[in-house]
Order: sequence, then structure tokens, then C-alpha cells
Amino acid sequence: MQHPQDGVHEPTMVSATTDVEKMAGSSGVSRAKAGKLRSARALMLRLISAGPIEERGVLPVPLEERSSTRYSSYFSIWACMNINLLPITFGMLGSSSYGLSLRDCALVILFFCLLTAAIPAYLGTLGPKTGLRQMIQARYSFGRYLVSVPVILNLATLTGFCVIICVVGGQCLSAVAGGSLTPAVGIVIVGILSLLISFCGYDVLHHYERWAWLPAVVAIVIVTGCGGSHLHQQAPTEPATAGAVLSFGMIIASYMIPYAALASDFTTYLNPQFPSWRLFLYGFAGLIFPSVLLMALGAAIGGAISSVPAWGEAYETNAVGGILASMASPAGGFGKFVVVVLAFTMLGNIAATMYSITLNFQILIPQLVVVPRYVYSIVVTAIVIPVSIKAAADFFNSLENFISLIGYWSAAFVSILITEHVVFRKGLYHTYHHDHWNDAARLPWGVAALGASALSFALVVPSMSQVWFTGPIAEHTGDIGFEMAFVVTAVLYLPFRMIEKRLSGR
Repeated sequence: MQHPQDGVHEPTMVSATTDVEKMAGSSGVSRAKAGKLRSARALMLRLISAGPIEERGVLPVPLEERSSTRYSSYFSIWACMNINLLPITFGMLGSSSYGLSLRDCALVILFFCLLTAAIPAYLGTLGPKTGLRQMIQARYSFGRYLVSVPVILNLATLTGFCVIICVVGGQCLSAVAGGSLTPAVGIVIVGILSLLISFCGYDVLHHYERWAWLPAVVAIVIVTGCGGSHLHQQAPTEPATAGAVLSFGMIIASYMIPYAALASDFTTYLNPQFPSWRLFLYGFAGLIFPSVLLMALGAAIGGAISSVPAWGEAYETNAVGGILASMASPAGGFGKFVVVVLAFTMLGNIAATMYSITLNFQILIPQLVVVPRYVYSIVVTAIVIPVSIKAAADFFNSLENFISLIGYWSAAFVSILITEHVVFRKGLYHTYHHDHWNDAARLPWGVAALGASALSFALVVPSMSQVWFTGPIAEHTGDIGFEMAFVVTAVLYLPFRMIEKRLSGR
């Protein structure tokens, strides 16, 4: 049997076996079929009992198993997910794609990060109090079946982020190898290593994230020190426009808000006695400090590309990875080693993201809940690697096309969750009854949540500003789509949910 390590509690072999029976009963699978599944999984259960593999999946975590006291892990996991090349890549868009100066980029990054990071930091505090994963919490507003719509969108979003991370990591490895290793091979290496961490689950993930950010900080500091003398060579820019500022702000929001759809996945085993406001501060700090600093660094790098010929050539060959390899080139062989370390810093983000994807698969189709969580780690890796190889061919276009949409739906989604918790459940955690989580007859219909989210796009679409479409509102204001999605969805959900509650009694 497993025992808690460093305050992190994992399910025992006995509870894992019992969970199969619970899941079978709640998802419509016969006990006979569940028995066959148990027999087929006997070897894996023995491995679980002797090792760190998490079996539980999306089942609610009972109070007695919420025993971890390592509350700082809520800081370290966010810090590790953001101390890498991903925020640098997003920051580069401000100067390279929207033509903003470094000063303007830094101000936009600071304001929008402070504004949007509060959302995932807050929703993560519900994990210890409810014992529910984030998208399971969504069932208490979207219902058992209609929650599949945001789950599908979340799966697409998280998979998209995994693709971006694999591409950047693969490009770094290729740039260091000087062409002897293709980006495709680098992508495969990053994807396989991420699989190993996400496969094991909660305990291994938290242990890895607790320390992995340290070499990442050192590597980023070294690369910045080697190439920092060129960062002042910023290309001339035009005065900032409202459209450019708000459109880049949408990029920042699209980076930060989607974290809210997985925040509680990392906190469900924490002891609920810890004050929520302190846990919020841990999460907020873990999101803000690395993201603001590294996005600003990315904006500085993006603004200097056209002024530094070596960087421009490297960018054409290996995009972000090429630039970083060029920045580290004054350090010779040691610089190449540092860039390899930078490539592997991406594992902290992609492993945590893939972990949440495995949980989302179980929520998407209730019958799939009997399939162990770790199986989906293999499935998502098999999807991410080939898609990443394809996306690498035109990376920044793929990146912009992807992030141009995720901020809108995720803003509407978190608006529903926050309104439901604060207004209709009055912040009372006991209203998330564990015996309701998989029972459609006890959960809300979800019509109010889905209807409010969908109808908000009547104003979101005219407020969008994309390469392929600019709405009439956005023509005058710039992209304010995610702001509209958040506010309008909340305004619509209030009357819709009141009507649904009166009709259904739930």
C-alpha cells in the first residue's frame, strides 16, 4: 500500500480497486464488465501499490484523503509552468506582430497579467474545499452532459498549448545540434519525456515541479547575460494605438485565463483547513512573477530581431529556439548545454498540462471514467507529437491562429464558474455534494450556463479583431472580445440560472 510522502496523499491499492466499482456503478458499466477490467488491470494495480502512479482520476477526493500540507506547491507548480520559454514566446508577439515598443509591451503585459492571473489563482482555491477537479466543478453549473462542450474546448486548448511547447522545445534542440537533429526529432524527445511525468500523476508531478524551476531560472539568466548586450537595439516603432494595445492584451489573456480550467486539478489533495486567501496569494505570485518578467524579456527579444543579423538568420531557421541558441553562442559549448537545459524546462508546463488532459478525457464521456487516468497520457502524447511536427513548419502563424480564439471561450467559461459559486452557491463549499457529481438527476440542467455562454458571442464576435476578421466594434476599440465574453456571460447567466433553478429545483 502507498503512504503519503511529504504531505501528499495518494490513493492506496485498495481504494483504487474500490474506485473501479464506484465508477462502474455511476457510469452505467455492468459489474461483470467491471470485474473483467479489474482482472486486466491487476498487474498495473500491483505497480501502483509499489510506486508513485496515481490511479484515482476524476473521482471526488474525500475529506480524509485531502491531507497534504505542502501548500507552497501551489506556488511552485505555477512557477515551474511559467519559468520556461513559453511566456518568452508569447511576449515576442507584442513587438514582432503588433509593432509595440518595449515600454508599451511591458505595460500591457503587467496590466493584463495582474488582471487575468487572479482568475486561475482564485478557482484553484476551490480544490481543497470541494475535493473536485476543475472540470468536475463545472458540472455543478453546466450539468453532467452539457459540460462536454467546454470540456471539448478545453481539450483543444490544452492540446494546443502542448503543441506550442513541444515545437519550441524541439526547435531549441535542433538549433543546438546545428541541423544534425531535426525539429521533428526534438519534438519527439520532449513529448516522450513529458509523458513519463504526466503518466505517474499528482505526486510525481508535484515533486518534479517543486524543483524543476531552479535550473530553468539559472539557464534563462545565463542566456540573457550572454545575449543581453543586444537587447537595447530595439527597432523603431510607431506610437501605440488602442487597437494594438488591446489586441496584445487579448494575447496575454489567452495565455493566462485558460489556466483557470485546470487550476483545481493541482490542489484537490491539499488540506482544506489552510486559509483560502493565503493559498490564492501563493497561486497569484506563482503566475505573476515569472510570466511578467519573461514576457517582457520576450518582447525585448522580438523588438531586437530585425536589428541583430545573427538573430534574424537564426529566427528564420529555428524560430524561438534559433534565437536563444544565437544569444547563447558567445559561451561556446557551455552555451549549447544551457540551451538544451532551456529546451527541457518546457517539461514543467507540458507535463502538468498533459496531466489535466488525462482528467478531461474521463469527464468528456462518462463511460470512459473506468479507463485508468494514466492511459490517456499515452493517447494525448500520440496526438500531440504528429500535430507538433506539422505546426512547426509555420510556427508563429500556427501560434497566432491558435491563441486568437482560446481567450474568448475560456473567459465565458470562468465567468459561469465564478458567478455560480459566488452568487448562487453563496461561496458555500458544502453545496458541491460529492454524491451529485456524476448524477444527471441531481445536477443542474446546464442550459442556463451553455445558453449564456453561447449568446454572449452575439457581442463577442463584433468585438473580435483577428487577421481573418475584424468586427465593427473592434474597428473602433481594438480587440475587446474576452472582456465582452466575461461580462456579458455573467449578466446573462444571472436571470437564466434563476429561471433554470426555479424550473428544475436544482
